Amino acid sequence: MYRIDLNSDMGESFGVYTLGQDGPLLDVVSSANIACGFHAGDPAVMRKTVQLAVERGVAVGAHPGLPDRQGFGRRNMAITPEEAYDMVVYQVGALYGFVRAAGGRMEHVKPHGALYNMAAKDPTLALAIAQAVYAVDPSLVLFGLSGGELVKAGRRVGLQTASEVFADRTYQGDGTLTPRRQPDALIRDADQAVAQVIRMVKEGKVRSQQGTDVEIRADTVCIHGDGPNAVEFARRIRQALAAAGIAVKAVGRV
Repeated sequence: MYRIDLNSDMGESFGVYTLGQDGPLLDVVSSANIACGFHAGDPAVMRKTVQLAVERGVAVGAHPGLPDRQGFGRRNMAITPEEAYDMVVYQVGALYGFVRAAGGRMEHVKPHGALYNMAAKDPTLALAIAQAVYAVDPSLVLFGLSGGELVKAGRRVGLQTASEVFADRTYQGDGTLTPRRQPDALIRDADQAVAQVIRMVKEGKVRSQQGTDVEIRADTVCIHGDGPNAVEFARRIRQALAAAGIAVKAVGRV
């Protein structure tokens, strides 16, 4: 039987600014990656988002990012492994407290944006992040780009890992995501996204922008929640998975 986790980034509102459609998305996904206050989010939003996820039985994870609100954590920063370690411990620890206060259990960690993409390529940075997650709680599942250095580092330190694929992103021949600054980075056609997801789950392959097939492992699929049609998009994906005989379940609950 085929099985996949369906995750989305959430809790990215802060102050008077509202981003995303967290409530409706929590009815569709099996895992929520909640911002921890660096690239987005704030204490009040963290608390409310955690509470909603716990009430609906969705797996809660921390979504630590770079300290860059203006760039939404999507701009690379020159940080040392020690700085990465401290940032991750700080953010995961903050959300961990809110999860405990809500009577829930944190289940995973998924770095955000540039931190995620940097760690996919840099083994030293990836190891620092993995060590930070392990130090906070070795039972946490570490999400990382399928085939990337973060997944390898997580396994090296003894964490359970989840290889992540993307419904709405295109891929390069080396298995990395097409950079967002390029016009063909995002998949906006729902049918194309559905076909890509089902092929990644069932065949373990994705077609790159260069026209080659890339071997890929799909443990969890990310659906971005900040687009105007995010909820409809997520529902289409979930319905298509069910029609294809693919069960949706959080990674740590399999």
